[in-house]
Formats: sequence, C-alpha cells, structure tokens
Amino acid sequence: MKKTNFHTHTTWCDGKDTPETVILAAIEKGFSAIGFSSHAMLPENELDWVLVPGKARSYAEEIRALAGKYSDKIRVYCGVEADYIPGGACPDRAFYEEVKPDYIIGSVHYVKAPDGNLVAVDISPENLADGIRAYFEGSVESYIRAYFAQEREMIAKFDFDIIGHPDLVRKFNAKSPYFNENDVWYAEELVKTADVIAASGKIVEVNTGAISRGWLDDAYPSRPFRDLLRERGVKFVLNSDSHSAEAVDCAFDSFAKSENFVTLFD
Repeated sequence: MKKTNFHTHTTWCDGKDTPETVILAAIEKGFSAIGFSSHAMLPENELDWVLVPGKARSYAEEIRALAGKYSDKIRVYCGVEADYIPGGACPDRAFYEEVKPDYIIGSVHYVKAPDGNLVAVDISPENLADGIRAYFEGSVESYIRAYFAQEREMIAKFDFDIIGHPDLVRKFNAKSPYFNENDVWYAEELVKTADVIAASGKIVEVNTGAISRGWLDDAYPSRPFRDLLRERGVKFVLNSDSHSAEAVDCAFDSFAKSENFVTLFD
C-alpha cells in the first residue's frame, strides 16, 4: 500500500506545525502523498482556529505553492475538514469555491441540542459531561442518538468525499467511560449509520488520531463498526488526523497490515 495521509492539521487551524514542516516529515517517512485538511465551518463562523472567508484563499495559495515546490518528491493536496452544524456550517463543495479543494472531509464536532445549543463532542470528558447534563437532560443515549442522526443527515445531504471519524463519540469512552458500546440501542445506531454510508457511496476514513493523542487503542470507526461497513462494501482510506508532523503516520504500520485501503487520486 502506498503511504498517504489526507487528514492533516497545521498552524492554519489547531495544528502544531507549519504545512512545510509536515511535508518534510512526510517525505522523510516515505509518503507518496500528503493532503492538508484545515478545519473549516463555512459559510459563516467567527472562530479563530478554522478557515474563514479570505483566510481560506491564503491557505489554498500556500498549500498549492508548496505542492509545486516539492512536486518532485511528494504529491501535495489541498483539502478541508468541513463541519456540519444543522442550520449553519455545511461540508458541501458549493460553499468552498474560494478554496477549490481537491477533496472535502465531512465531520461532526458539535451536536445540536433540541434547544439549539451546541455540545462539543471532543474537547474534554468534563466539557462533554457538562453539555449532556445541561442540554440533553443528562441522557447520554439521547445525546449519542442525536450525534448519529446528525451524522446521517450530513452524509445523505451534502457533496463531500470522506466521512471523518464517524464514531467520534467514542473518544473519551475508554478512559472516562460514559456509555456501553455493547448496548442494543448503540448497535442500532451503528447499523442505521452504516446503511446510510453505504447508500451514499462516500469513503470512510480509518482515523488513528485518538491513538496518537492517547485516548484510544483503536481507530475510528471501531472494529465492529468497520465490520458493518465492510459487509456493505464501503471503502476505507487510512488517515492519521495528525496535529503535528511527528504523528503524521501514527499506527499506520499496524493498520496497513490488517486492513484494505484505497488511495485517493491514483
């Protein structure tokens, strides 16, 4: 398998290293391609760690200039990780003409509660517990069902390429358990989501980001979820969701030996 990564964060959003630093690390590690996927929440947002109109253009210009500079050593692609927030940000190509992305990763990092408030999925266990208590009446099941419903809506409704960490709700569940992944209701959500993913034809990433950050020993999606997707003929791409140059190939050797992956842009 060719060594590639298309989920990469840099100083353009919440990453530690510059794009050029990451490219040089990828070359040293033997990558054939690297794709950048800065966080984005268009059409509108006011956050300083995601792409906003104007900043998005400068981001794309830098990535494409670096692609030219290192074209004899590695293929470099310009993408975005675009959030879905119902009634707001959308992972849809129509909103990213300014970037003209080579690809879009669609992700859910904030779950919209019934009263319209947003609960962050992956900031910290404490932040998540506070959000569930305040906006989902303390019901973990209601929160997780809302998360997967939002995932399914995103997958079915918008024009993007890669589904990012589709069970991100697992991030804190190993070290700060808050639900049982063997419960029937949770298995039902995985099956419903797998069906929607298969019908969409979109690629799912096997994302090793929680491994590099010390939260999990396995990737997103979980092995049972991957099995459901594989049974339905869904294709996978291996991504690290790296926020530093050193993590750009986290756990790639172990997953490359046990999984079948596609490579974008062959």
